[in-house]
Amino acid sequence: MQITLVSFDNWGLNKHIATSLEKQGHTVRHIDFNSFKYKYPTPFHKVYNFILKNLFKINLKNLYYGKEVIRHLQENKEIQDFILTIKGDFIDPKSILEFKKYTKKSIGFFNDNSFRCPKIARVVASFDEVFSFEKEDCEKFDLKFAPNWIYNSETIANTNFEYDVFNISSVDKRLPILLRVAKELESKKIDFKFIVYDKKHEPTNDSIAYINKHMPLSEVNHYINRSKVLLDINRIGQTGLTFRVFESLGLGKKLITTNADIKNYDFYNPNNILIIDEKNPVIPATFFENEYEKIPDSVYNKYTLEGWTERVFF
Repeated sequence: MQITLVSFDNWGLNKHIATSLEKQGHTVRHIDFNSFKYKYPTPFHKVYNFILKNLFKINLKNLYYGKEVIRHLQENKEIQDFILTIKGDFIDPKSILEFKKYTKKSIGFFNDNSFRCPKIARVVASFDEVFSFEKEDCEKFDLKFAPNWIYNSETIANTNFEYDVFNISSVDKRLPILLRVAKELESKKIDFKFIVYDKKHEPTNDSIAYINKHMPLSEVNHYINRSKVLLDINRIGQTGLTFRVFESLGLGKKLITTNADIKNYDFYNPNNILIIDEKNPVIPATFFENEYEKIPDSVYNKYTLEGWTERVFF
């Protein structure tokens, strides 16, 4: 089949979808509009865009992304069997409607929710079919449910971990929770490494380290492989499972999470996954003593990229 993936791939996660589909024998083209760099032609356009965004909910950057994606679609002379768009809320609805000219079926997938990204509500009707990792959005907008996926399953034999717990996240309202978790781990003398991306913060290299440039996914995975347990802190208003969950599944690592909805998934195992209260996190030292219990292959396979593409495309 002919498949085009359109995505804002700022972390390099979506390229794994393209790779998986190619391995399955499909012809795949990936249009990564994160690589498109919009510049205001004049200072006036910056002021004009401010007015458009605040009064009319129109963003010149979103219009630019849409035009550039369409230009790339026009370069492909064959009608696609599928166009899958991830982060379609970064593109204007009119452009997404135009995607249908170049495909038999236009699919959207969102791994953010409409509480955090309200522009999702404006674009869902522009697709033929839409999936979301957020159950509440699926009910609210009549979407189909699809969680994120396992992209890293190459386990590295390692019994001498450098860190007991690892987390990397952007600076936002989760930071106070992260600090409370750090305090709890320190009280139990449990080693950890937390990395916080904040473009306004000077870099540091402490247990809570700040970085002001995006860390490549390969480097993130380097830290993950050197850590025994991963920490997941879901955003306020979000129950959809983050990639930290699927990194732990793929690599067979234990997980500490603030997302209580994880207990409703078929891979949940209290030996492997510790759910904590974000206001008063309690992390027993005994959680680190037992080994990870492998989940059944029938369950695991549903969350692989092959399982994910089967759910979304076929």
